[in-house]
Formats: sequence, C-alpha cells, structure tokens
Amino acid sequence: MADDKIKVTVLPTGTMHADLTWLLIDPSRMASASNPDKQKDWVEVPTHAVYIEHPDGKKLLWDTGVPRDWVERWGPTGLDQFFPVDATTEDMWLDSRLKQLGIEAGDIDYLLLSHLHLDHAANAQFWNGTGTTILVDEAEKEGAFGFDGYNKGAHIKSDYDGLDLTTINEDTEILPGITLLRTPGHTWGTLSLQVDLADSGTMIFASDSLYRSESYGPPPIAAGIVYDTVAWFNSVEKIRSIQERTDATIVFGHDPVQFTELKLGPGNSYT
Repeated sequence: MADDKIKVTVLPTGTMHADLTWLLIDPSRMASASNPDKQKDWVEVPTHAVYIEHPDGKKLLWDTGVPRDWVERWGPTGLDQFFPVDATTEDMWLDSRLKQLGIEAGDIDYLLLSHLHLDHAANAQFWNGTGTTILVDEAEKEGAFGFDGYNKGAHIKSDYDGLDLTTINEDTEILPGITLLRTPGHTWGTLSLQVDLADSGTMIFASDSLYRSESYGPPPIAAGIVYDTVAWFNSVEKIRSIQERTDATIVFGHDPVQFTELKLGPGNSYT
C-alpha cells in the first residue's frame, strides 16, 4: 500500500448465534395457517470491527465487537440466551486483534461507535482515559443514558458509562475520505461509515442499519430489533442513494454469507 492511500482492515471480532427473526422479519420464513409448525432459523451472527489507517498518520477503529466475559455481562439482561457468543476463537477477541495489529488502545486516534449496543460497544472501556476521541451520535448518547438500572434492552450502561463521548448531530467528515452518516432507526442514533478508497472505491459499513443483504432488498425487510421503523426505512433509502451515486460496496452488520466473501483480518486490507 502506498502511504498516500487510506487502508481498511475488516476484523472479525466474534460470532454469535440467534433466531433469524431478531434480524429479519421475513413473512416467507414465518409460521402460517398452512405451516403452523414452521421451524425457526438459528443462524450465525458474525460481528466485526474496522481498523483504518489514514495517510495523515491517524488511526481509527469502527466498533469494538463482543466481550470475552459476555456470559457474566449479558446474563442480567437475559440476552445471553438469545445471542450466545458460541463460535468465537481466541484470535477473534478485540484485545487479540489489537495485538495482531501491533497496536494498543491508546494508539487509536478516533474510536467510531455505530451505536452503543452490547455487541458493538462492549469493549469501549478499553479506551477509558486513553485520550482517544470517541465519537457517537448525539441522539444515541442521550438515549443510552436516559434510563435507570443495568440495561435497557441491548444497551448496557456499564459498557460506556464514564467514557468521554464526543457527539455529532449531522453527517460528518472526520478526515478526508472518512465520513460518519446518520442512519437512525435501529436505535436512537445509529451511524454508518463511508470510506472512499483509491483502489477499492467507496465502502459503506452499515452496522445494524442493515443487518443482512435481505435487509437492503429491494424491498428492504426490517429487523426484529428496530426502535423507529419509519426512521429505519428512511435510513435504508439514504444509504441506497449514496450507494447508487458512488457505486459503493455495502458491508452489512451481521451477514454470514457476505462475511465469507470479504477480505478479513490483518494483512488482508482494502485500499
């Protein structure tokens, strides 16, 4: 890679399993009067982070994956039963990934969090006190602190409590070629990430704005976990308009089929 190009590395950070209905409300897969005993789809739900090296010397990380101690941390929510992290190898945990990259948490200049759910912000405390700029959507921060108790659904307050969170309230170019897109709906303030690459073209990391290729469509199919359905559909069409204008590659948040088609891990980067 030439030093004047943005370099993107997609890092698998652990695989869960879940009932597909959480990710895709697809009538064709549901029980019906003619098939009342329809079997559920128990599917792989891979997670990932994205490590970005910018030619100006800055290092960025998009999301943080699932935690090693998911049983203990997710147990009080009950979600450990619905999203077990049961297909993860030692090399996938985020602390392992950082070692493979030869960096420490404090070497990251910008931590970009698509939202604050337990499978995206679970390791954000690695950056507590490091001086790294941690960016989230303004509405996401407000909602994620706007409840009492241990959790609200998949938001576990201890994942992000005490962090110095910098917020955005509009689409924001962080560095040349790297833009955070506001795509709410899945949560109060879900973000997507647009990276404009010299060789690979534009890539849009959609996080849970688009769980899987079926979510995108057309027609788009909503997920079982959506805070605001109208906002979610509007965000899908916002992503679509950018994709059509830029011929972008969309990387879905948890698509096991697409995951097998991507360049993955250190040494397998996009430029």
